[in-house]
Amino acid sequence: MNDLRQFDVAIVGAGIAGAGLAASLAGQCSAVLLEQEERPAYHSSGRSAAIFIQNYGNAPIRALSRASAPLFQDADPEFFPEALLTPRGILTIADTEALSDFAKHLADGEGLDEVSAAEAVRRVPILKAGAIAGAAYEADAQDIDVHALHQGFLKRHRRSGGQVLCRAELLSAERTTGRWRIRTAAGEIEAGVLVNAAGGWADIVAARSGAAPVGLVAMRRSMAVLPAPDGVDCSRWPLVADAAERWYMKPESGRMLVSPADEDLVEPHDVFADDMVLAEGLYRFEQAVTIPIDRVETSWAGLRTFAPDRTPVCGYDPSAEGFFWLAGQGGYGMQTAPALSRLAADLLLHRQPDLPGLDETLVSALSPARFAGR
Repeated sequence: MNDLRQFDVAIVGAGIAGAGLAASLAGQCSAVLLEQEERPAYHSSGRSAAIFIQNYGNAPIRALSRASAPLFQDADPEFFPEALLTPRGILTIADTEALSDFAKHLADGEGLDEVSAAEAVRRVPILKAGAIAGAAYEADAQDIDVHALHQGFLKRHRRSGGQVLCRAELLSAERTTGRWRIRTAAGEIEAGVLVNAAGGWADIVAARSGAAPVGLVAMRRSMAVLPAPDGVDCSRWPLVADAAERWYMKPESGRMLVSPADEDLVEPHDVFADDMVLAEGLYRFEQAVTIPIDRVETSWAGLRTFAPDRTPVCGYDPSAEGFFWLAGQGGYGMQTAPALSRLAADLLLHRQPDLPGLDETLVSALSPARFAGR
């Protein structure tokens, strides 16, 4: 008698990628989420200051974002009782050194309104008008309620009978007689399909499962929390981004989140902010504003994982039977999650994708087969 816990699908990683896929599979097959930490969404998803920006990422990312927009708006109220998106707007500014980046931003973007320095300062009064050589406003940018999105996915998964196993790091996996025998820190299980949604650890999971890594790299993104200027309500300010991606500032909960927009290559781990990197980013931010930066309330860092072409990896591995990739979302995981989760479920179940814009060209662009022979 086989006493192993049996599932149709085992998903490694309970962050936004794994949870979103589990939610999209709900009621169609039995699934378990395997999370190496004490709770889901510890390293990346739980540290995201996410905003939905249509002019963000490469062509596949933008296609997934466009397909996600109506799914955010029409989310099932049983699992997402509150709005997942709220208006924010994004103001992109450039000093003289960043004018070429600004010109590219305007040329590549949609829904952008070029505005004067005076208008930029009207929207965000702490900006230095004299430091602004170009500015553009995108009204459609919206805050994403990351916690509500992730918890709604998990709720739907659990409501359908799905399980979440924490402290269940994948130690090894072997394909025998058409199924995966998976050894984890929480015991052994069997599954027909093994999904690699392990974020920064995805290539490690692949190697432990006998699949070839695809070249994913983990990069640190740091954030400092600054108090709002005395007597100033910044809650309605847009996100402000430097056109050269040297810093950005997002108002949140009466404070200012300022990031140096760093992408420092690191080994996957419980990453923390580097003081020197933060200091450099805060200095650049300070050059653009009229207030001194004299106090940081707290700081943190998270991991953003990219494939070599900065496009997510989604689909069955061409050389490892029953091994499915869902990794490499980079900094776009939240805004693409609704559509990418649905697409991943369709591909995993061998169905034709049914969302507008998710065509064969996109499926090919996401496929792990593009890394064959690495």
